[in-house]
Amino acid sequence: MKYYIISGEASGDLHGSNLIKELRKKDPAADIRCWGGDKMQAAGATLVKHYKELAFMGFIEVLNNLGTILKNIKFCKEDITRYQPDAIILVDYPGFNLRIAKWAKQQGFRIIYYISPQVWAWKENRVKQIKECVDKMLVILPFEKAFYKKWDYEVEYVGHPLVEVVEDYVTTQKGPMTIEQGSKNIIALLPGSRKQEILKKLPIMLEVTKHFPHYRFVVAKAPGLEESFYHELLRPYMNVTSVADQTYRLLMQSKAALVTSGTATLETALFGVPEVICYKGNALSYQIARRLIKIKFIGLVNLIMDKEVVKELIQNDLTVENLKHELTLLLTDPAKQQQVKEDYIRLKDLLKKGGNASANAAASIHSFLTGSPE
Repeated sequence: MKYYIISGEASGDLHGSNLIKELRKKDPAADIRCWGGDKMQAAGATLVKHYKELAFMGFIEVLNNLGTILKNIKFCKEDITRYQPDAIILVDYPGFNLRIAKWAKQQGFRIIYYISPQVWAWKENRVKQIKECVDKMLVILPFEKAFYKKWDYEVEYVGHPLVEVVEDYVTTQKGPMTIEQGSKNIIALLPGSRKQEILKKLPIMLEVTKHFPHYRFVVAKAPGLEESFYHELLRPYMNVTSVADQTYRLLMQSKAALVTSGTATLETALFGVPEVICYKGNALSYQIARRLIKIKFIGLVNLIMDKEVVKELIQNDLTVENLKHELTLLLTDPAKQQQVKEDYIRLKDLLKKGGNASANAAASIHSFLTGSPE
């Protein structure tokens, strides 16, 4: 069969690549065309557009790049029409993917959504469009099944794909990072993957390092960003280094982490690393979002557990002084350390109940398309 998969971010590339591997087990002759990244391409898909060309974050940023976004949508529709896939598989990335879903449904294509848009956070009325356009919804967060049931829409919980990704890494990777041989006092800095978000958050993280001279801070660099970009930011700080393509290895050795919101917050928790969630965006975009978003937390760890497991420092609360205070607690307060450890164990147990997400999703997709029970 022919599959057309669309993801628009680094996390979508990761989860899309694992889905492709599992789909090939079910359908060895699968022909797969994708929007994604290096991982999906390495898994055997023909890459049409790289997510680096698609990553626009925040309301103002999207408006500023609206022309490019509309051109990409037009090109995507033309490419799907030429390819004529048996199914279109959408991976998160709702601003783009829901537009494609609406059009594709009108063209008679079968549409599967893997990793639901966060409609439970904002734009809940998008559920109506999802019900009309999406033939099969596969969700990865435990509470999403109940959320959609409220809208009388049956979805399938397949488990969270990061659980298997992290567990596989832990069992197969050994040895310290090349750059920090044997160091026991590493703190990870994960400031994001896009220049605009890194420039908002990393300078604050870096200033905090001055207050912890006995620790080594290591920045996880985003793929595709030039070395000179990081060099200028890091140059004034003596106890800060950086690594590229070694984020998981970095987390395996870290005592704590300062992490921007998003998938990285959950990855950090699954590695058992105490963390502070750091978010600071464009001031206008943030004010708009604050009026629209209905959730209590922005970190996936806290959302899944429905309580504050890890501290969130958002917008004006993200200051050097606040970050220093929270990091000190993580490094020196035994009660805080124990609380985080116990909550992380409960988090992992909750996510593991779904099983292997990539395999479950591939089996569900194959069964849906062929009509055969798995």
